[in-house]
Amino acid sequence: MTASSSRRAPAATPTGVETLRWRDGRLEMIDQRVLPMRFEYVACGSAAEVADAIRTMVVRGAPAIGCAAAYGVALEALRLQHLPRREFLNGLEAAFDALAASRPTAVNLFWALAQMRSVLKRAAEAAPPQIAARLLDEAHAILAADVQANRALGAHGSALLPESVCVLTYCNAGALATAGHGTALGVVRSAVAAGKRISVIACETRPFLQGARLTVWELMQDNIPVTLITDNMAGHLMSRGEVGAVIVGADRVAANGDFANKIGTYAVAVLAQRHRIPFYVAAPLSTIDLKLASGETIPIEERGADEVRGFADARWAPPQAAVRNPAFDVTPAELVSALITESGVVHAPDAAGIAALFSRAA
Repeated sequence: MTASSSRRAPAATPTGVETLRWRDGRLEMIDQRVLPMRFEYVACGSAAEVADAIRTMVVRGAPAIGCAAAYGVALEALRLQHLPRREFLNGLEAAFDALAASRPTAVNLFWALAQMRSVLKRAAEAAPPQIAARLLDEAHAILAADVQANRALGAHGSALLPESVCVLTYCNAGALATAGHGTALGVVRSAVAAGKRISVIACETRPFLQGARLTVWELMQDNIPVTLITDNMAGHLMSRGEVGAVIVGADRVAANGDFANKIGTYAVAVLAQRHRIPFYVAAPLSTIDLKLASGETIPIEERGADEVRGFADARWAPPQAAVRNPAFDVTPAELVSALITESGVVHAPDAAGIAALFSRAA
């Protein structure tokens, strides 16, 4: 991976900035590890480099990870297209394996790889350069479809919000977590575009600080009022009537409506129920895993201890301190007021309501 940098963020808003972009035969992604202090694109030229970017959180957010994985397959096909067919196909299999192993929880990764494998199967008799071209076309299509889905999702979610409301959000489910517009923040953006008066409370989201570093930056670029709080302040503000709705994204939604999101989401959902605040989940259909009956079997990624002992160059715990670092938790469907997708909204989501979403989309 290589990086090009600018000390200042671009003048365009995050909805104009491309989280992922195709430039000169390479995939470029905003390096989300260094925002908001620096704005840099990291360029990848192979599946291995994309897998490393996903694993090290250059790119994060379930929809963005899926898009990146699709381009990872296309990059490898382009890189190997001069090889004999057997070597070419073997190389692509290794690319699929490397990308699938990069992060376990976000189902969009596996959805995108399945889409790419389907294209590969249909084009299997073509010459390697033709296969590579078709795989790249599919990656472009996956990226464009994600933006379209997020805008449709945002419109559906906007209708749930009153004319004036303060929304609390957790982690980053915005343009930076997707191909553009965002899921949870897509709802906010769509509501603002519809003329509603929306302000946002963003939890910092320990330990990787996606809320503090990414959500706040995005909303400030769009001039949407945002206030940053530490994660343990959410209950206090809810108890004082300062939160009108909670909107979060998701990394995997089970068939019954249970969902995995950034660690700490479950606690926010419990607090929202206690204070009778609507708790909305915004996610595209590609995040729903119908193969999992409930959230009990969603794989939960455990990340490295150093993410908890400190951040960047700062350290606040003894280097040998024992650490647990589950990156996600599972929130049961009974705590969810509504699931917002590009196919519509399911109130009090359950298996029947979620299945109906796919019937509408068919």
